[in-house]
Amino acid sequence: MMRQYELVEKVTGYKPDADENLLNKAYVYAMQKHGSQTRANGDPYFSHPLEVAAILTDMKLDESTIVVALLHDTIEDTDATRTEIDDLFGEDIGTLVEGLTKLKKIDLVTKEARQGENLRRLLLAVVDDVRVLLVKLADRLHNMRTLNFVPENKRGRISQETMDIYAPLAGRIGMQDIRDELEHLAFMHLNPSGFKTISAHLEELHNKNNDLIVAIRLELKSKLTDHHIDAIVSSREKRPYSVFRKMERRALSFEQLSDIFGFRINVGTTDECYRALGIVHTSWSTVPGRFKDYISTPKQNDYRSIHTTIVGPSNQRVELQIRTHEMNAIAEHGIAAHALYKEAANGEADPALKFGSDGGAYVWLQQTIALLAESENPDEFLEHTKLELFLDQVFCFTPKGRLIALPRGATPIDFAYAVHTKIGDRCVGCKVNGRIMPVVTELHNGDEVEIIVAEGQTPPAAWESVAVTGKARAAIRRATKKAVQDQYCGLGKTILERAFKRSGKEFSETLLESGLRRLARNSVDEALAAVGRGEVTTSDVLKSVFPDYKEERITRIDEVPVKEGWFGMKGAAGIIFKIPGLKKSAARKAAMPIPIKGQSGDLPVRFAPESGAVPGDRIVGIITPGKGITIYPIQSRALQKFEESNDNWLDVRWDIDENNNERFPARLLVSAINEPGTLARIAELIATNDGNIHSLQMISTAADFTKMQIDLEVWNLKHLNRLIREIRRLRIVSRVERSIE
Repeated sequence: MMRQYELVEKVTGYKPDADENLLNKAYVYAMQKHGSQTRANGDPYFSHPLEVAAILTDMKLDESTIVVALLHDTIEDTDATRTEIDDLFGEDIGTLVEGLTKLKKIDLVTKEARQGENLRRLLLAVVDDVRVLLVKLADRLHNMRTLNFVPENKRGRISQETMDIYAPLAGRIGMQDIRDELEHLAFMHLNPSGFKTISAHLEELHNKNNDLIVAIRLELKSKLTDHHIDAIVSSREKRPYSVFRKMERRALSFEQLSDIFGFRINVGTTDECYRALGIVHTSWSTVPGRFKDYISTPKQNDYRSIHTTIVGPSNQRVELQIRTHEMNAIAEHGIAAHALYKEAANGEADPALKFGSDGGAYVWLQQTIALLAESENPDEFLEHTKLELFLDQVFCFTPKGRLIALPRGATPIDFAYAVHTKIGDRCVGCKVNGRIMPVVTELHNGDEVEIIVAEGQTPPAAWESVAVTGKARAAIRRATKKAVQDQYCGLGKTILERAFKRSGKEFSETLLESGLRRLARNSVDEALAAVGRGEVTTSDVLKSVFPDYKEERITRIDEVPVKEGWFGMKGAAGIIFKIPGLKKSAARKAAMPIPIKGQSGDLPVRFAPESGAVPGDRIVGIITPGKGITIYPIQSRALQKFEESNDNWLDVRWDIDENNNERFPARLLVSAINEPGTLARIAELIATNDGNIHSLQMISTAADFTKMQIDLEVWNLKHLNRLIREIRRLRIVSRVERSIE
């Protein structure tokens, strides 16, 4: 365990003006607060925050960050309070420590919800100061290093969380060294057999090729020196998890991998990077398709380097990374390489690169945190963040040359939302490299994408399953909900206007606002939508606005000729249902049904499963709370159970496009002679007349006759009636009728 003076000396070694008194005070305070607490391995608990601080000193972070590392568990695990830390160390450090404190005593339904909520809280704290994230990653790294001492039943969960969240998060902010070690340690516990097998293969390969690796490194160094380039040439070996992931992703065996070993060339300037590249490419043959220039086009986490593959010394395939020393520091430590804090004139910490600057890693963090306002629950936020963390990137361009970085597999839908949420919401099409393409086309590096928009467009709900980025999914979900809400609001307003008119009163939204408290609704739109969904009756609304209101039910349908299977119905909310045979008075001529598109609107509309309404039928809609509107043919016997539910009835009409290519279900009951070939002849006739049999069931069979139930699909009522006539003409058929429950 690092001693107090050793910690101070280490910090002052790279930051001579560090506040030694602050470091000493934090060391003593944390040690006293944790007191006799111990870790799972029996060590004093204080050894953990001290090791976290040591990890951060290796990154050469300022003394305030080191103090936060020492104190990061005090509020959670001791009797220390935020007020006490503010008084002793300042409000800035108190805020950072509180940002690292985990959730406590919060009843969340699932482990995923707790994980998501913890991540929300962590990233919200990062908004104010990115050092919170650096301490958190160092904390997780030390916990993973000592995971062997944790009960075995917890190791898998902790390792999976590390693999899902913390390792990718470290990668996304450029801290590749920490990412590699976190993945290495998590893989060791998640797949111990795979870890051991690959590690053994790597060790064997290293022993076999060690002399060759040294020879290649020396030859590369010699070539660069001959051209007066002072470079550091080093070799690196893939870790077991990196090998496993590549084998799994590309379905390769270990022997088929050609990039187990790689080499890195570090030079002084960007100009020397390209000079070194020229020397390498003119000295050895290159491997086609294996060149990437991340200096001219940096990754989203600020990573910059040139990648190339050559057939190098000893005729070996060699992967090379060429970068400056500064680029190398950013590649290894990411945000931490920017996070050296200096003392400002007023004595407050002033970051050299503040959160929210143009750095790619910071931009990604801003975008991720923006999802907090768009995700409705921790599970949803966790889902979006995992999507952003895991996927590799492609780089696309707008017609004006703006670079848009997207996850691999992204579509123009994701591109549109990356440009702006309003562009995504209004997207109706796209051009990729000048050609009109479907919006579900997968984008590739270098594609130029132009989004075609239209005013008043709402993104289809199905886009949510196509979108790859969390931002696009959240925006589509939000826009879809708003569209449905608007539909319900419009429907609710129409219902209320008619109900108020029936009661001799004039409807206004201002009037409705006065009754919101009695309706337990927060806004006029919420109340209108509740009426549209059938959750609130018009009678409830009238009573909330006019406390003395007394409902008077009036049946406004008369002289309805009752036929077999037909019945009279009451009006609902002042809406008059049109029934064949009804005599039209002047009042009825003025009444109009509420137009609702058959199945194509955003308002949830479904057909009663046993009733089989087809275009041409007179239909009625029943509002079912939480389910939308269910459509029944007017002659359906199932409507009898809704006779007393006046406010649930709606008069609806078909709105089918002339070019509609959708069939609708209908059911026929057929009695026919029981003889060989009967079923075949009936089926052939239905097919000849463009009917489609969905299912067929024999209801009863006798010596002479058989009764069958045929579920078929037809275009409309005219088509159905023609089928019935043609079947009835068959000599073998005694009776055919349509069945409507």
